Amino acid sequence: MEKKNLDWENIGFAYRETNKRYVANFKDGSWDNGILTEDDTVVINESAGVLQYAQTCFEGLKAYTTEKGQIVIFRPDLNAKRMADSAERLEMPVFPEERFIEAVVETVKANAEYVPPYGSGATLYIRPYMFGSSPVIGVKPAQEYQFRIFTTPVGPYFKGGVKPLTLCVSDFDRAAPHGTGHIKAGLNYAMSLHPIVEAHKAGFDENMYLDAATRTKVEETGGANFLFVTKDNKVITPKSNSILPSITRRSLMYVAKEYLGLEVEEREIHIDEVKDFAECGLCGTAAVISPVGKIINHGEEICFPSGMEEMGPITKKLYQTLTDIQMGRIEAPEGWIKVIE
Repeated sequence: MEKKNLDWENIGFAYRETNKRYVANFKDGSWDNGILTEDDTVVINESAGVLQYAQTCFEGLKAYTTEKGQIVIFRPDLNAKRMADSAERLEMPVFPEERFIEAVVETVKANAEYVPPYGSGATLYIRPYMFGSSPVIGVKPAQEYQFRIFTTPVGPYFKGGVKPLTLCVSDFDRAAPHGTGHIKAGLNYAMSLHPIVEAHKAGFDENMYLDAATRTKVEETGGANFLFVTKDNKVITPKSNSILPSITRRSLMYVAKEYLGLEVEEREIHIDEVKDFAECGLCGTAAVISPVGKIINHGEEICFPSGMEEMGPITKKLYQTLTDIQMGRIEAPEGWIKVIE
């Protein structure tokens, strides 16, 4: 299929309407067959569960055009599983994992002309989400739900080159122990909006959240997991029951060990030891890895040897290897790449 005539390198990272989106409804105890529709509007009751009690969860993944010209998506089975976990925690009906993958494939196929060409640096962002659609007044789960997927082409995240970020240790808590930090619930992101606006006002790019119980251990930012590199090139990432299990982070840790031959470890990381690391990055779907150059902990400057000019050497190798896998330049582990036929 011929691609849309867009300025792919300058489309930015923002919503752009595409041809079709997928919609399925849960009513009377079961999901309907689902449809593709051109209608981009959502019509719900004014007392819908999502509006009253934030009963909603979502996912994010991307479609790419590979070097061979194939359209592929990256590890959608993990997104399906994570969304199922989110739904269960929020007392929402699980959208079956196989149907999730089928719906993603169907939606990407319907919008294939919006999948950016290979080499443009752009991708097609895919947003599955679910919400309580029936009216509720008492604090309880809704009875009806809607599952939807829309797509939007997005430009290169690092337009103009990579610039390491400056973070601050936040005075706000992101998630409580035994709370909802480990699922992709809309409410988690809503609570991060005020802290990130305050951080931006103070001149920082992002927040580093510590654990709410002791405020001594690194958790994550408002929307990304941390990854650190020690001075002897060991790759470590925080372990906690209240952070989101990032698919990108898990993939990077596998790449570090199996492709680059590095030692890896997932463990609790105390804020006091961060100053001893050589590199720091934020892992997520949008950028794969965003390098961090500096963290400010209430007046104390933690500057990484990798500096404020570019990615550190290990972070750069991880970024390049994973993007090479996604773009088909090197062979992927079995099951990582779903080809859109």
